[in-house]
Amino acid sequence: MRLVHLLCLSFCLCVTPVWANENDVAVASAHPLATQAGIEILEQGGNAFDAAVAVTAALAVVEPAGSGLGGGGFWLLHQAETNKDIMVDGREMAPGKASADMYLNQQGEFEQSHSLNGPLAAGIPGVPAGIVYLSEHYGKLPLKQSLAPAIRYALEGFAVGQHYTDMARFRLSVLNQYTASRRQFLDSGQVPSVGTVIKQPDLAHTLNSIVQQGKAGFYQGNIAQRLVEAVQQQGGIWTLDDLQRYEVKLRQPIKGLYRGYTITSAALPSSGGIVMVNALNQLSAFDLADAKTTQKRHLVIEAMRRAYRDRSRFLGDADFVAIPDYLTSVDYGKQLSDTIDPVHATPSPALTDQSIEGEDTTHFSILDSQGNRVAATLSVNYPFGSGFVAEGTGVLLNDEMDDFSSPSGAANVYGLVGEKANAIAPYKRPLSSMTPTFVENNDRLLITGTPGGSRIISMVLLSVLDFIEGKSAEVIVAAPRYHHQYLPDEVQVENVGFNEQELDALKQRGHHITQLSRQYGDMHVIIQDKINSTLNAASDPRGEGQATVTTLEK
Repeated sequence: MRLVHLLCLSFCLCVTPVWANENDVAVASAHPLATQAGIEILEQGGNAFDAAVAVTAALAVVEPAGSGLGGGGFWLLHQAETNKDIMVDGREMAPGKASADMYLNQQGEFEQSHSLNGPLAAGIPGVPAGIVYLSEHYGKLPLKQSLAPAIRYALEGFAVGQHYTDMARFRLSVLNQYTASRRQFLDSGQVPSVGTVIKQPDLAHTLNSIVQQGKAGFYQGNIAQRLVEAVQQQGGIWTLDDLQRYEVKLRQPIKGLYRGYTITSAALPSSGGIVMVNALNQLSAFDLADAKTTQKRHLVIEAMRRAYRDRSRFLGDADFVAIPDYLTSVDYGKQLSDTIDPVHATPSPALTDQSIEGEDTTHFSILDSQGNRVAATLSVNYPFGSGFVAEGTGVLLNDEMDDFSSPSGAANVYGLVGEKANAIAPYKRPLSSMTPTFVENNDRLLITGTPGGSRIISMVLLSVLDFIEGKSAEVIVAAPRYHHQYLPDEVQVENVGFNEQELDALKQRGHHITQLSRQYGDMHVIIQDKINSTLNAASDPRGEGQATVTTLEK
């Protein structure tokens, strides 16, 4: 297998691993059954990477609105034995017949429905290759054992919760368009009521095919043939060669340093690590610890504005385009911070060029008793992805092609604007916002991440700032959230957690406030206190996930 390595885009600070309570483990994920699957594998002698395989596969069964075998993701790994970090890139890949104008109508206008709904919207999935790679290269247990919980859930079924019904209602019309989707996820064409048991025997069969044949069990043979036939029958452009061509890639994570903590985060094709380190480098110029609430929020918003602008201008699949190497440098961060007015908002269109010489989704965090850890963010993009299940496979396909810039300057479904660096091309991987992250010094460790489309990076940034201020996992995942992504030029805030006085204070500084009708994100966090030998884990109260800390039997 050909592995492509990217150079680290910033400096690194090595932290000596410290592990005092050697039998403690923690798993935090978006669904209780997925968390239980991870704990089950750890109790059977597996390590964090085996548990990551189990949780990834379990989420594919019980949280299909967020991820699945038909999607992609990034697994950020820390291997305790070698004290090294690596990112496994299982991001989707554009099919070989993809083109920059494939979603334009005869008038040259962007038809977004074609990049969101149905198999034409789907990139070649990376999750199956990712779980096989994790198991074969980092795990201790056979794939049969690690996938057993997911296969059990698929055969025996799981009771749907409120989140499932909400997402199914949101995508009801698209799910109803396809026979296999309607049969698998709906109840006679209607949204299942809470408590309805969903069984997925076809998905169990596909998981068993992966157990028996590894990567070839999905990307070649009977499953691959069924996928391609189903896609092409509904207007998609996949070929068997596309599936056989797919490879997991290894990336060197993005590294940064902020107030004595090492930041380790996702590398391209995720924009998350670059954008977040860029923002933190800007914020290093200010004393956030002593800043009052409005002042702190103002500075964070301005840093978000500039970092997201660089995302729009420069970032794409680094295997296809050249990325400026200064974006995560401290000097460049200082140049950007010098443009921040400490009192007044800078309108996004007024930002001048700076240079230096020379998305629905899911997340889980795992820490095992040896100190191995995983932060993984996975996605099928929009809730229930493309809405298309390939007949006979149980595989719900993603709609990640919408994450490309099509055309240049057009906003995707999450409002992100991109340029030529992220244009569609055959075999290219679309730019992502997924931001699995580790934050660490000699005393404390944070494992964090969340779903949330374009708001992922800003949410993780806020969690990092809260952690460095000493807040607990429970406080971090429940904190009110705000977001700025350069364009549109507005600060999006949740519908709870901000009083009128706080919002007025931001408005007086020139910020345009848009209060959303809901909360967003589903963060899952683990904190290790190395001094006191304690673990603190929490799942976002906005979701239905579960965080479990337990002591393994010796």
